[in-house]
Amino acid sequence: MKRKELINILLKNGCIFVRHGGRHDWYKNPSTGMSQSIPRHSEISDN
Repeated sequence: MKRKELINILLKNGCIFVRHGGRHDWYKNPSTGMSQSIPRHSEISDN
């Protein structure tokens, strides 16, 4: 999956961008309070 595709899915599901990490960007879902790091690589493995 491409990074941009995953970010679009997160944004459509109500997640918001929180911050840039070292090699990752952090997104948070305000309704659940859960955060997820997304690596800054063009291709992200499905695992």
